[in-house]
Amino acid sequence: MIHFLLKRVGHSIFVLLAVAFLSFLIFQFVGDPVASMVGQDTTTVERERLRSELGLDRPILIQFADFVARTVSGDLGVSYRDGHRVSELIAQRLPATLELAAVAAMFALGIGIPMGIYCGIHPDSSLSRAFQAISLLGVSLPPFVIGIMLIFLFGVTWRLLPTFGRGEVVDLGFWQTGLLTSSGLKSLIMPALTLGLFQMTLIMRLVRAGMIEVLGTDFIKFARARGLGNLQIYFRHGLKNTLVPVITVVGLQLGSLIAFSIIVETVFQWPGLGLLFIRSVQFSDIPVMSAYLLFVGVVFVTINLVVDMLYLAVDPRLRTMS
Repeated sequence: MIHFLLKRVGHSIFVLLAVAFLSFLIFQFVGDPVASMVGQDTTTVERERLRSELGLDRPILIQFADFVARTVSGDLGVSYRDGHRVSELIAQRLPATLELAAVAAMFALGIGIPMGIYCGIHPDSSLSRAFQAISLLGVSLPPFVIGIMLIFLFGVTWRLLPTFGRGEVVDLGFWQTGLLTSSGLKSLIMPALTLGLFQMTLIMRLVRAGMIEVLGTDFIKFARARGLGNLQIYFRHGLKNTLVPVITVVGLQLGSLIAFSIIVETVFQWPGLGLLFIRSVQFSDIPVMSAYLLFVGVVFVTINLVVDMLYLAVDPRLRTMS
């Protein structure tokens, strides 16, 4: 068990270094940050002096090594756009993104899993077919289309929910949350539905397919022959054996809630990390872009590690293999 965990941690560190290097390398070609920071009247000498102060005149590998060394020490650099520390910018925007992703994940799991279980147990019922029709819409429509439709209906036509922003937030000292105010909760509904709808429909379809496959196996038929009740068959035997393949996809999809919240945050002008990344691209703000992708890499690596641990908890047979 410990050997398995240490091996996974080693793989995770290698992946993070690869992600950091690729993102740092790619962002060297998105534009010249000096051109975005100075005016048209700035002389060539002043531009070169600023480039030297930022360390942009050094080789790429030297810049990357310096970036890694500073990141390990907790220093993510300074934003080229406004001069603020990148760690401070991320700390300001992180609560908004995490709250949005958390509510979207609860919506996706809380609705998707029960719907998938019902559709797997009653695949031919009218309600099951209605759920599948809804899932087709969720899978087919892009998030920005869903967001615009929700804004048009609930924000413009019926005027029930705010169409942009985070609403009123409460400063807890270490965290700014909108979950404690009515305007904050109202502002969260449409972005969370938009972000979580695709994940919800995907989870529903995965659980449905897994339940149908497991409930058709011989050991389920043997369990029925032994006289076990439906609850034991459906949840103790059926759902448990469905979870192993589902956990992998669900784990990655929950990570994508943060990684792909860029579109939703842009549509609703949600003040999170995704909107910060979009604005940093416009100004070629390399430290912010690199820190954001590194954060996304940490999220996915952490989720993969948790998923591996859940494998061992759900399927005891894997413990002997680790």
